Amino acid sequence: MLTWLRELSDWVWQDRLWFPAGLGWADLKDRDGLVFAKGSDLWVIFPIAVCFLIIRQIFERTVAVKLASLLRVREKPRVRAAPNTTLEFYFCNASKFPSQSSVEELTKQSGCSVRQVQRWFRRRRNQERPSQIKKFREASWRFTFYLLAFIAGLGALIDKPWFYDMEEMWNGFPTLPLLPSQYWYYMIELGFYISLLFSVATDVKRKDFKEQIVHHVATILLISFSWLVNYIRAGTLIMLVHDASDYLLESAKMFNYAEWRKTCNYIFILFAAVFILTRLVILPFWILHTTWVYPLTIYPPFFGFYFFNGLLLVLQCLHIFWAVLILRMAIKFLPGNDIVEDERSDREETDSDEEEEDHEKTKNGFVQNGNGHTVLNNNHHHSKTD
Repeated sequence: MLTWLRELSDWVWQDRLWFPAGLGWADLKDRDGLVFAKGSDLWVIFPIAVCFLIIRQIFERTVAVKLASLLRVREKPRVRAAPNTTLEFYFCNASKFPSQSSVEELTKQSGCSVRQVQRWFRRRRNQERPSQIKKFREASWRFTFYLLAFIAGLGALIDKPWFYDMEEMWNGFPTLPLLPSQYWYYMIELGFYISLLFSVATDVKRKDFKEQIVHHVATILLISFSWLVNYIRAGTLIMLVHDASDYLLESAKMFNYAEWRKTCNYIFILFAAVFILTRLVILPFWILHTTWVYPLTIYPPFFGFYFFNGLLLVLQCLHIFWAVLILRMAIKFLPGNDIVEDERSDREETDSDEEEEDHEKTKNGFVQNGNGHTVLNNNHHHSKTD
């Protein structure tokens, strides 16, 4: 078994897969005072991730809470669903959004009217939605990290030639010596994304939850792979491009939760502009072009070349997906809209939704049956799902 695993490892990491012809892992051994990236370096990201989880808990319980108080973040009053064992059992074991036929059946089992059952489920769903304070604390933590990471990354790259001439990313590849600033930039970024995977079960879940998981995994693979095969110059530029807009989005969320509407909107406009510029212009037309086209003028293509650029294309597809959401949110800046809501978020349902439903039903000619129960149609509207 051990022999088979060793043979598999030797095949997976053979030079011709990950490096241009004539180059290989032997070229990345430390020599003459030069230090190169090593796979064993990546073990440090796990204790760093644990440290981030601990720091986050302390930050959210101290700094974030005080900041929320300073910005006057307030919880909206929620009416709790009245205790009802029948409806509670269905909610926990069947569905949070009962079908039309299920609602009618539940009215018989619980002795409640259709309206009362619908109101109960609406209020019960609201009880499970994250509070404004929780969402503010999470946004403030991410804002703090992304801002500091962007400043640190900019400081590490501002004096590097490949920051201005991206073809310099490949000058001397793969024997590019490792700089201390690159080491810490990589380890901290990787540790942070690992910590996000660890905390995904408790974080606020949004509509793009699956896309976020794909993004985190693709980012971790991309950063780790670029470290292993010494694509470090390209990796640092890609991380900087991502950090450039993320802190703006998180700050817009913070002011959104604090109901500073104009401030939120202005920051969101800035975020949208930076996101489009960095993710849909700089990344594909500068960085991706330099990683996909320019290397072919120096080396023949190899598997590592396709693997690295394939991960970049996955990220680029996600950027396009999020750009669509951003444009949808930008529509909210039209006259008559006061605030930008995160299209990925789950809107809290209120009892006023019931009045809107009644109005729609009246417009469409809905009536009540002989038992006083509202007739349900197949177009019954639910607010944004969990």
